[in-house]
Amino acid sequence: MAESLMNAPRVFFYVQHLLGIGHIARASRIASALASDGFDVTVVTGGLPVPGFPADGIKTVALPPVVASNAGFSGLANDNGVAADEAFLSRRRDLLLAAFCDSAPDVVIIEAFPFGRRQMRFELLPLLEAIEKTHPRPKVFSSVRDILQQNRKPGRDEETVGLVRDHFDGVLVHGDPDFVRLEDTFPLMSKIASKIRYTGMVAAAPSADPEETFDIIASAGGGAVGLDLLRVANKAAALLPANLRWLLISGPNLPEADFAGLANARPSNVTLVRFRKDFPSLLRGARVSISQAGYNTIGDLLQTDCRAILIPFVAGGETEQTVRAQRLQALGLADILPEAGLTPEIVADAVRTALAARRAAPMSLDLSGADKTAAIIRSMIG
Repeated sequence: MAESLMNAPRVFFYVQHLLGIGHIARASRIASALASDGFDVTVVTGGLPVPGFPADGIKTVALPPVVASNAGFSGLANDNGVAADEAFLSRRRDLLLAAFCDSAPDVVIIEAFPFGRRQMRFELLPLLEAIEKTHPRPKVFSSVRDILQQNRKPGRDEETVGLVRDHFDGVLVHGDPDFVRLEDTFPLMSKIASKIRYTGMVAAAPSADPEETFDIIASAGGGAVGLDLLRVANKAAALLPANLRWLLISGPNLPEADFAGLANARPSNVTLVRFRKDFPSLLRGARVSISQAGYNTIGDLLQTDCRAILIPFVAGGETEQTVRAQRLQALGLADILPEAGLTPEIVADAVRTALAARRAAPMSLDLSGADKTAAIIRSMIG
């Protein structure tokens, strides 16, 4: 194994999650696929630790973590919630550059940037400069989800195009163009069309049959947001027949006091947990799912015939989840509830409707994005 890694192409994969765990989960699946394809992978993480990501056996460099200081992602804070000052950010930048030099990669993958993560320009622009001065220069790829944040400030799209043209060899779009295309949320896509590569969605491998079943599963992703969703689901369970089994999954980042509050208020037919490793399997056995419309949750739902009730995250002007939810609703695969004004009665009514609806067949989308990402990169490095 060690001998084979000596000759393996080296990948330096930067991922920064600021609020939820979707970015690190997707990047970890890609990193595992790269490693399985014979690449020597180093993942550089910049957010709070998430158990299980990256997977065991993947080399990891953990930078001093930063998180979003508000729902609008306009500021950065350290892991204690204190605003990140210049000295802290300079130290992070220097650690990142040192890790790049130590890795001496053949391939650099930067997750989200330059289409997102503009807050990280303080370290990513110096990284791109260092890459350009490296001989031989590694191939550079941007790794982006299929739907981008809309309503960007004037000039941002042009800036993104310039950075892609000057520094990136390819843009890996982790989606199926039959579901949504990059130009749907990035109007200047035609200016970088030659660099776009669709990989399919990065979804978990098909899951086994569930070891236990629930009628309704309400989940909050990473748990940094979504408390209101869980509270109303908890109360909605009491408005519906007691023989319906509910599972509430809070996510690892829900504050302990909030988790305790949910536990103390739950009806007898509700099970509350922080995390279930077998979440995709549990969805296969459920009749209804209540969740936000994050990338990874939708990837799991698309492999089931569970009826989805989606409550898109819209705080801070976020649009990505709304676009995804609307696409699924148009296909008859989901119902949408607004985040604002959500009540237990509204959720209970939606669950009644979902339980009575005919279960849709799983949509035939390309969900092999992790493996295809590895194949695309290998084809482009010769």
